Amino acid sequence: MSFFKKYVKKYWKMFTVAVLFLTCEALADLTLPTVMSRIVDEGVANQNMRYVLNMGGFMLLITALGAVAASGRNILASRVSQAFGAELRADLFGKIQTLSFENIDKFERASLVTRLTNDVTQVQNFTNGMMRIFVKAPLLCIGSLIMAVRLNPQLAIVLAVVVPIVGVLIALNMKVGFPRFIRVQKALDTVNSVMREYLSGVRVVKAFNRFDYEVDKFGGVNQSYQSRSIEAMRAMAIFNPAIMLTVNLGIIAVLWFGGLGVSSGNIQVGHIIAFINYMTQILFALMTISMVFNMFVRAKASALRIGEVFDARNQMSWKDEVRLDPNAKGRIDFEQVSFSYEGAAGEPVLKRISFTCLQGETVGIIGSTGSGKSSLVGLIPRFYDATSGTVKVGGVDVGEIDPAKLREKIAIVPQKTVLFTGTVAENIRWGKEDATMEEVVRAAEIAEAHPFVSSFPEGYDTVLGQRGVNFSGGQKQRVSIARALVRKPEILILDDCTSAVDTATEARIKEGLKTYTKDLTCLIIAQRISSVMDSDKIIVLDQGEIVGMGRHEELMRTCLVYQEIYQSQMGKEVRKDVEAG
Repeated sequence: MSFFKKYVKKYWKMFTVAVLFLTCEALADLTLPTVMSRIVDEGVANQNMRYVLNMGGFMLLITALGAVAASGRNILASRVSQAFGAELRADLFGKIQTLSFENIDKFERASLVTRLTNDVTQVQNFTNGMMRIFVKAPLLCIGSLIMAVRLNPQLAIVLAVVVPIVGVLIALNMKVGFPRFIRVQKALDTVNSVMREYLSGVRVVKAFNRFDYEVDKFGGVNQSYQSRSIEAMRAMAIFNPAIMLTVNLGIIAVLWFGGLGVSSGNIQVGHIIAFINYMTQILFALMTISMVFNMFVRAKASALRIGEVFDARNQMSWKDEVRLDPNAKGRIDFEQVSFSYEGAAGEPVLKRISFTCLQGETVGIIGSTGSGKSSLVGLIPRFYDATSGTVKVGGVDVGEIDPAKLREKIAIVPQKTVLFTGTVAENIRWGKEDATMEEVVRAAEIAEAHPFVSSFPEGYDTVLGQRGVNFSGGQKQRVSIARALVRKPEILILDDCTSAVDTATEARIKEGLKTYTKDLTCLIIAQRISSVMDSDKIIVLDQGEIVGMGRHEELMRTCLVYQEIYQSQMGKEVRKDVEAG
């Protein structure tokens, strides 16, 4: 948990001031029983009302000072804990932004959401508690022990028995609780995961009327979370009553031995009253310490989970001085590239891929579902690193280029369209933050988004709902294409981005792209063979391998897989093309 050093360095001064206020409050609480003892033994016993009134006023002054200290401590505790929590959450989000796809896949998205919300809240609450009551409890406990021993060493023998027993109970509390709260947080991850899956697929659930199935699935993970929580709380619930019982037995022992001492004249009544007050304070302090350890166990479990994210290291490295070759602008080279999502030990998704794309070329990539098309283009912007072989962009190995600089040259329209809450213009400007309105409209015109966007009453200021929920699939795809085009990249990757667009609109988009992409390298991944037929080069993938490469006419003669795809989509006309070839 070395990542906390930053926050300790930043907030230790305010934390120290809060602890000073808290110490003043604790001293006030510790002084009151002793003053009360003197009132009873010297004022009441001697019927000296002047002494009683003077000491009573002194008690009021001490109480007032304690109240002022408590107010200052509460204000500082709230300010520090909220600032710390906000900064920790922002830093954690920033760290997640730097993680590679490999890191994110390892943690799982639902788990990252839990760490960013619930786990940070647990640590923040513990920090707040430390400045409010957690530090006060040990001060009260130690202070009460010292004051009690000074007041009456004979009765303090009871404390010598009670305190070690309570210490053992608290240690057991920690040992039993920690692994259980780790399981609670993991169960919460699962609940978040199921909920996210449902929300992302809510239309499918409604379409297939699978409410009962989803309710049962959520009920199962929710029940598991409940069981884990009950298991943890049940283990914790044993210790508080045990501590209370131990301390109360100690108070009974004090009353017993104190009564004998009063009868023999060795102990004053005021001492017994003060001693019982100190025992009560010790009871409160020990109960608070027990609660502290309960919260500490949860906070430690959460802190470890947060620390795992901060400790995650992006395995991608690069050379800062590397620059792309301007003479190889837009060029892409794959040299014997193999790739697996599980690394060298996993089943390869791509096997020995080799090809070259030059500036101005339009390259189509086609193949059956699961053939590795999206995985292949994901290596170009370096979402993942190749397991073996070399991927080059601009004549330079992408493994040597800063991913941020590399991605400035590339625009991608992903297979799964993702839009963000905001206006249409804001979503298109994701491709180029400083794009003028003319550039936005021009990109939308090429993507065939302008006609439907301009038909809205608010035009480009129309607000999209979360994930573009108020747009159709085809509309979202066209806005996504416009977002990529406005960037004016050197390499444009279209990953099956017209699947929800009708063929007439797709034809107009392709016609617009011909002019737009004449100076850039364009890779088109498609399921429909009509989308890639007129490409300068077509790459045919099958089970992660290139089984054909060339123009449409050439592949119709030489590539059986391409012929089968063509026949399945275009019908018996394939025979005429083969014969004509």
